[in-house]
Amino acid sequence: MNLFYRLSHVRIGAWLLPALGLLALFLNSCAWFRPAQPEQVQETALVRLLPSQYPQFTDDLNYNGLGQGISQSLAYLNRLPADRTFRFGQDVYSNTQMKKSLMFFLSLIESKPGPESLNQKLQSYFLVYKSKGRDGAGKVMYTGYYEPTLEGSAKYSPAYPHPVFTRPGDLAFVDLNLFGASIPGKTKIVGRFTAEQTVVPYYERQEIIQNQLNGKAKVIAWVNDPIALFFMQIQGSGKVRLDSGEILNLNYDSTNGRAYKSIGALLIEEGKIPREEMSMQRIREYLSAHPQDTDRILNSNPSYVFFRVAKDGPMGCLNVKVTPGRSLALERSLFPAAALAFMTATKPLADTNGKVVDWQEFSRFVLNQDTGGAIRGPGRADLFWGGGAYAETAAGHMKQDGELFFLILDPEKAEQLP
Repeated sequence: MNLFYRLSHVRIGAWLLPALGLLALFLNSCAWFRPAQPEQVQETALVRLLPSQYPQFTDDLNYNGLGQGISQSLAYLNRLPADRTFRFGQDVYSNTQMKKSLMFFLSLIESKPGPESLNQKLQSYFLVYKSKGRDGAGKVMYTGYYEPTLEGSAKYSPAYPHPVFTRPGDLAFVDLNLFGASIPGKTKIVGRFTAEQTVVPYYERQEIIQNQLNGKAKVIAWVNDPIALFFMQIQGSGKVRLDSGEILNLNYDSTNGRAYKSIGALLIEEGKIPREEMSMQRIREYLSAHPQDTDRILNSNPSYVFFRVAKDGPMGCLNVKVTPGRSLALERSLFPAAALAFMTATKPLADTNGKVVDWQEFSRFVLNQDTGGAIRGPGRADLFWGGGAYAETAAGHMKQDGELFFLILDPEKAEQLP
């Protein structure tokens, strides 16, 4: 999911959209989605390159965390049938080929090769595809998401008055395909059962906060900060550090089905924050300085997220743990799931107070392991930054152009490998 876009766009689809020149900010992307199902990837998003067109492959993290990310992709692929196929542009590769590519690449980076050696091996053994981007020439807009940590308690108190809810018992999911019905852009709707055994739209955020759930959902924890809770709902996952010392991993479970409305767009419209200054941090600054506005602003977004406690997290849409700095969220219908990718963009440099002081070009290898409702088209990508102060800064400010490439082992060269 992405933070900046959700805060600044007028409305989010099922995790964000381009608008007002600002881009999706949250969405732990896949935490908002059920595990991946067989899917038909469109062939138009990726174009196969000639070796002379390959980018200069370098990794700004010196390969750290890359092995972990690859292992998560392999865990996903190992759950799939052998006959599952993956589309890269006009080409189709088997699940076996996907796994062999990742394992061979993992062997290449074990010694942390320098750029010259790495590029030589990649040119010799791998095929490279480039995203057409939003302009047809490869320009991709990168945003970021992160895992927040909230302070909370297992019990209600004046210090911890805000509940984190599980999915309510009366939440109903209607698969429109089963009824031969359709709504543009939707195959499923969310509502609630009534005493008359009908399904109506679920309560909006303000109604939920005003206790309309009436015991229909369990409280996972009580937290001290409604703004932080709002941001965690946008991210789709997070942690709660209880006053007992216990830490809860919370993953997205479901929503109330209401359309997301951007509080960032509202603050821009009302002249509270200049468009060019919009970020998660500026929204928090404004709400903290104007507490009398907090309820009105937050409740202007009728969407509400319910969580579940998990052993680990956060989890992406492939139902594997996403890796900080290595997991990318992309549109599922356009790019091959779990595949190895390479990104170029610019990242923020921050001071000790979390203020962005400069931007730096970077490139690294990533894995396609997540998605988001606002991550649409070949020109949008969302990078998971992990947790902590810098991750929050990067996710809150990143909206940078770059390029995106996918790599797979050349089938002809694969036959020559031991």
